[in-house]
Amino acid sequence: MTTLLRTTPSTRGRKSTGVRGRPLLRTSYDQDLTLANTGAKRRGVVALVIASFVVPFLLTDDLLQVLALGMISAVGAIGLNLVTGYAGQVSLGHAFFIGVGAYTGAVLGGDPDGAMLGYGLPMWIWLPAAGVVAAVAGLIVGPLAVRLRGLYLAIVTLGLVFLGDHIFREARTITGGPGVGRRGAELELFGIDFASMEPISGLTRGQAQFFLALAFLIVFAILGRNIARSGVGRAFGAVRDRDVAAAVIGVDLTKYKVMAFAMSSFFAGVTGALYYAVIGVFEPGAFSLLLSIQYLAMVLIGGVATISGSIMGALFIALLPRISQFIAHYVPEGLLTVFQLEAILYGLLIMGFLIFEPRGLFGIWTRIRNYWKGWPFSY
Repeated sequence: MTTLLRTTPSTRGRKSTGVRGRPLLRTSYDQDLTLANTGAKRRGVVALVIASFVVPFLLTDDLLQVLALGMISAVGAIGLNLVTGYAGQVSLGHAFFIGVGAYTGAVLGGDPDGAMLGYGLPMWIWLPAAGVVAAVAGLIVGPLAVRLRGLYLAIVTLGLVFLGDHIFREARTITGGPGVGRRGAELELFGIDFASMEPISGLTRGQAQFFLALAFLIVFAILGRNIARSGVGRAFGAVRDRDVAAAVIGVDLTKYKVMAFAMSSFFAGVTGALYYAVIGVFEPGAFSLLLSIQYLAMVLIGGVATISGSIMGALFIALLPRISQFIAHYVPEGLLTVFQLEAILYGLLIMGFLIFEPRGLFGIWTRIRNYWKGWPFSY
């Protein structure tokens, strides 16, 4: 556990990382809340960045696209973790906000001469606009969280999914309707067409999309982490742990619950627009309850109230179909299809992590890290 020391004349002149020779002893809360407040964390970040730039040259394009979609999904998982993990507001309507972002991006960045509504705006406009429109939808829904909590709030947000499903199916000039669908926005930024076979000289499409997804993940992961460690994040935690007590000490419940939904919806909107721009074609059925369950699984499997856990969970869920295909080779023929096996794994993983490792993959990583920190006296 990190220890905070009172600042004294003997400690004021020392380095901001803590007391000399004792890096886990801090003299202020600012030092304790630093993004990378230990040497091990800084070295780990550098190693991850280096590995991220090496991996695209070692894997095939099909696997790189899976990882790219997983990193884009991680942005949405971070958003869901902000409202559910950090603020404690259970939401099953994440698919609705992802759909709002996806169709906003498709309309603003779509072909103006196409069969469906499109304005042909550049990516640097349609992508943030998708997040803003979804955030506005979150602001509308947010006040409901002030009056409801727990199961009641979950049921109300679940209703958003069915409401969105009806709207997306009927608004055919925007969505194309079921069975038809529409194309995502044009995936072009700074003159680079990331949907072409060779967007950049020397890079394949899979490599270019991987780097694009990685860049957006880094930006939104840092944004999410800064929100979590700020005064807003601490207010979220107070609301989550005991909202009545939080109100007593001066936390504005209405303000922070609405903020949580708006921030989460912004992340979801950006995810929807970018994800389906990479996919290319999508239809209203993509934004069903199953999508909300998938994102909830990302948070539960990765780790509740952790940014790193959101990323781990999203990448794990993105790779789950590949894992299911691998396991299917060892299942007797005709017993289960790959899709049935994948659904069974979803259920088993969620139940298993909730029962045996509530902190998810991040909790497993923490235990491994703590074991080696104390080795050979780890007992």
